[in-house]
Amino acid sequence: MALEPSMESASHEPIMPRHVAIIMDGNGRWATNKKLPRTAGHHAGTENIKRVLAEFQRNSVQYVTLYAFSTENWNRPESEISGLMSLLKTVIKNQIEELHQSNVRIRHLGTLTRLPDDLKDSITSAVRTTQNNTGLTLCVAFDYGGRKEILDAIKNMMNEIHDPAEITEDLLQSYLYLPDIPNPDLIIRTAGEQRLSNFLIWQAAYSEYYQTSTYWPDFDEIEVKKALSEYLLRQRKFGAIISEERDIVE
Repeated sequence: MALEPSMESASHEPIMPRHVAIIMDGNGRWATNKKLPRTAGHHAGTENIKRVLAEFQRNSVQYVTLYAFSTENWNRPESEISGLMSLLKTVIKNQIEELHQSNVRIRHLGTLTRLPDDLKDSITSAVRTTQNNTGLTLCVAFDYGGRKEILDAIKNMMNEIHDPAEITEDLLQSYLYLPDIPNPDLIIRTAGEQRLSNFLIWQAAYSEYYQTSTYWPDFDEIEVKKALSEYLLRQRKFGAIISEERDIVE
């Protein structure tokens, strides 16, 4: 059963988040606790994506971004990296048709240059196949880093803009990887960690954060509802002041 979203009103009560971003942490620890190889945890984590997306869809969330592989993850053991690459390719092959039939649009967030050619082709094909879908937009951050995104945006911008007076926040935002995707309203991190880990640094300036000790493979529909319920209790000020009457004032 879906949560009932609040109605936005003059009192500025929160509404259901439009965009939820998730740092999917704890796959390895989940596997270790069960005396399984880390790859089993990553597999369980990918299997969990479908039920989480379905629950967000039931609650009218329009955009979900999943942090799947960071620029820093290249420092992991080569065997684990190879397993993650192979796993993502398998997930795309096995789940793309179901996601497509569910009207999910897939976007890639990050760079493709360092990925194996077969994985690069699979990602490009998934994006192309679902590009006209009008349901939930799933952004998969794979080989993504927030600092690299900002650096790439600045480099590309400076190739075209030579007058510093022309540079604005809106202009820089237009050079980010997915400038048409709204900033996340809610960022969820599983497995008890309390850091951003180079994720959506620019976009997360006014995001609400929700942290849970639950490992990602166990982050089920009930956990999604807990996160959304907590979000609905927040007052989003965006740098303003909330008066006692809950009206935003200068």
